[in-house]
Amino acid sequence: MVQTEELPAELSTPRVVPRQGQRRAALSVRLSAVIVTATIDEPRVLTVHIGHDPVEHDPVEALPSGPLEVEHRTLEVGLRAWVERQTAQKLGYVEQLYTFGDRDRVEDVRTGRALTVAYLALVREARPGGEAEAVWHSWYRYFPWEDWRAGRPAALPPLEARLNQWAGEAAGAAERRLREERVGLAFARSWNEELVLERYELLYEAGLIQERWRDLGQPIPSADGAAFGVPMAADHRRILATAIGRLRGKIKYRPVVFELMPPAFTLLQLQCTVEALSGVRLHKQNFRRLVEHQGLVEETGGISAETGGRPARLVRFRRDVVLERPAPGLRLRAGRRVTVS
Repeated sequence: MVQTEELPAELSTPRVVPRQGQRRAALSVRLSAVIVTATIDEPRVLTVHIGHDPVEHDPVEALPSGPLEVEHRTLEVGLRAWVERQTAQKLGYVEQLYTFGDRDRVEDVRTGRALTVAYLALVREARPGGEAEAVWHSWYRYFPWEDWRAGRPAALPPLEARLNQWAGEAAGAAERRLREERVGLAFARSWNEELVLERYELLYEAGLIQERWRDLGQPIPSADGAAFGVPMAADHRRILATAIGRLRGKIKYRPVVFELMPPAFTLLQLQCTVEALSGVRLHKQNFRRLVEHQGLVEETGGISAETGGRPARLVRFRRDVVLERPAPGLRLRAGRRVTVS
């Protein structure tokens, strides 16, 4: 299943000749891929190493990416070429995610302002290879506060304490109320798992994200530590946050989760995969009733003895469902999914 795209407006509009005295931005166009796979217990993203941090001397982690080149017939062709060259990973399902082009966003100081067209790709895990040092990592390595499957994440208390401190440091009463409202909405007790980007942006603005200090050209405060996630190159963690939020929302109305499943699987394996992606626990019987009501799967006639208990029936994705309904998915209500201790 492949979703194609038209050329973004930023690239299809005629070239504008600057007026006399008007500065023209040096612009480079890059293609980045958030490549997601999932085991039963862990959603993973494919990353590459691009050198070492000049201060910490740790490898800098990044998303597979590269510049749009003249020989690339389309943006997607260019993306697939870069991913295969860097990681030896052939992409299946691909959709355009977002175009990142803020004025202050720079991938490489030598090229000036950078425009990045980011994509979301779903694959079944394969051993990476290619030119770059590619590694699969859990996406909770970068967002440890997003995993509620075992209850309230350990990373949340220090985050909330620092955010409340930041809100209280606002210059005036109006700004303080605004900050408090934003913190309350993003980190509410009725957790909304789709607000991944909003939480990241709030933490960035509050100075709790390592990339914020790097962008300011200042050393990262040592007190922040790893509780605030592993940093990534440029704004790649922001791109990843965008992709996670998009995927968490999309599994509710499109059967994209089956792009990550093997040809045959059990309902428990499907539930665990959805839980891994959404970061919350689901009620077993409610989940099974929903899957059956939506007509998303059909039995294969086989059984699995790998469950550790009674043999479980094997099922597969019923592809006719996409022809029967415009929005087949796992539409689950947030209030029934999250238990906050």
